[in-house]
Amino acid sequence: MVFRLSIGVLAMLVLAGVLIPDTFGSWSLRVQAATLAGAGWLYLVVVFCVLAFLGYLGFSRIGQLRIGGADAEPQFSRRSWFAMLFSAGMGIGLVFWGAAEPLSHYASPPEGIQPATVEAARAAMRYAFFHWGLHPWAIYALMGLAMAWAQYNRNSRGQISDLLEPLIGRHVHGLAGRLVDVLAVVATAVGVATTLGLGAVQISAGLEHVAGIPATFATQLVVIAIAFVLYMASSASGLDRGIKWLSNFNIGVAAALLLLVMALGPTAFIFETFTTTLGGYLNQLPSMSLRMTPFSQTSWVGEWTIFYWAWWIAWAPFVGAFFARISYGRTVREFVFGVVFGPALASFLWFSAFGGTALYQQMFGGVDLLSVLAQGYEHVLFAMSGHLPLAGLLAWGAIVLLLAFFVTSADSATLVLASMSSESPDDPPVSRRVAWGVMQAGIAIALLYAGGLNALQAVVIVAALPFAVLLAAVLFSLRKVLAHDLAAREQEERELHRAEQRWLQRERDAEQRDAARPGDP
Repeated sequence: MVFRLSIGVLAMLVLAGVLIPDTFGSWSLRVQAATLAGAGWLYLVVVFCVLAFLGYLGFSRIGQLRIGGADAEPQFSRRSWFAMLFSAGMGIGLVFWGAAEPLSHYASPPEGIQPATVEAARAAMRYAFFHWGLHPWAIYALMGLAMAWAQYNRNSRGQISDLLEPLIGRHVHGLAGRLVDVLAVVATAVGVATTLGLGAVQISAGLEHVAGIPATFATQLVVIAIAFVLYMASSASGLDRGIKWLSNFNIGVAAALLLLVMALGPTAFIFETFTTTLGGYLNQLPSMSLRMTPFSQTSWVGEWTIFYWAWWIAWAPFVGAFFARISYGRTVREFVFGVVFGPALASFLWFSAFGGTALYQQMFGGVDLLSVLAQGYEHVLFAMSGHLPLAGLLAWGAIVLLLAFFVTSADSATLVLASMSSESPDDPPVSRRVAWGVMQAGIAIALLYAGGLNALQAVVIVAALPFAVLLAAVLFSLRKVLAHDLAAREQEERELHRAEQRWLQRERDAEQRDAARPGDP
């Protein structure tokens, strides 16, 4: 039922995007505007509560609990685990927005700041840290921990609806549970397709920059087709081979690209940007987390912060399910710090290098990147790298990394979507993986055809709204389950301690009786 309903809903979305693209594009923008006007605040409140809850888990006694039980052992090394976390959780987005987002905020800053000023540059980097820092990883961590705990500690099927069993009981196996699973699958497919669309757009822009191939819709179709063949081949090889190998490859290429930009760009400026922006980010984290604009009625928060929060929420079922599959044997504390703080720090370094270099070139290097930005976000990275030494190497490295992230994200999503639409938590059949692989490519193509980036943003904001409410329910459910399991463990430890004390007391009593006996003649 979950598979048929979700495929049917998404197929109608694809047909609408292909058959009536203009109507679909305008309709999606109108629904997006209504969603932002009526429920934009909900995204901010839910995500802020998720971050606070994850912080509580990481520093409380609950952090001692282990996914899979007290004797569970991790399946992957920390290096491979982190590589898969980072590749599945961010990937294409970091490469696409790394240089473009800070430059865009510099040109159109929030908070009523004067554009193209030093204060605008500070705010640009601070909000880039904000959008790609602790909040998105907290969303992933909540869903991943909830799914891992349900599957490995409570022997559930691994479906999203199972996470709500502490709240709605047996109804998770009825119509309500099926509807929750359909909602999760649809939101996940739309969120992943948004990312794949962004990847196709920027890869085609990179090919135009380095090889002169026009960045047309036809080029984007070819990119998606090539990636489809690669990610289906990787998906068929399984989790332990294809995804693990690709993730390690991605981290290696990303680290090399990051180090090259740091070395070839304004190195001291990059590290100074990282330091001062990190301080401003931590200092203003609460105010940025809950900032709306009811008095000025500007659209900046909706276009950026709420879009990102909706994007991460739409990705949460997929990324959470994938994180659950690879995190067996980790403690809750290790999971929280590994998923939330480690990748966030890597994101900060990435934006400091790419965003900092772009701002330096615009402000002090005599390079007009704002005119490039007006042509499209996807061109900024390649224009920036074109003004550094080894420009060709950097451009081709970015294209390879984009394609590798594209394949890894689609590969992981194919596996997870097939699992989420199956009754068993085991590896789904190849036929179901193929069906979801085709559907992901179809959604990305339809959204690009219907309106490009604007259509991608609009659909993901609308699709994520019901799941934002579901995310809040998962938070309360997980809190209830973990508190119960912690109390049970502490009760077991107390009983074990009392048993040990009784045994020791018996031993002492026996020794005293032996000492009181008269000695042998």
